[in-house]
Amino acid sequence: MGINRQTNIEAQLQIGPTTKGMVRLYISGDGIDVPMDFTPDEAREIAAELTAAAEHAGTSGKSKKS
Repeated sequence: MGINRQTNIEAQLQIGPTTKGMVRLYISGDGIDVPMDFTPDEAREIAAELTAAAEHAGTSGKSKKS
C-alpha cells in the first residue's frame, strides 16, 4: 500500500512514554497490535517530520481549493 492510497482499515493510535525511557507509538486495530518504541531523539525527529508533512499538506490543500 502506498502513502496516497486510501483504505477502510480503522486503527487506534496511542502515544506515550514507557517506563524504560522510550517513546511508544502503539497502533491497534482489528487483529493487529503494533508497539513501536523510539528513543527521545528519534521521537523528536518523527515529530519534526509530522510537523513538516502537516505544513505541506495544509499548503497543498489550500492551493487545490483556489
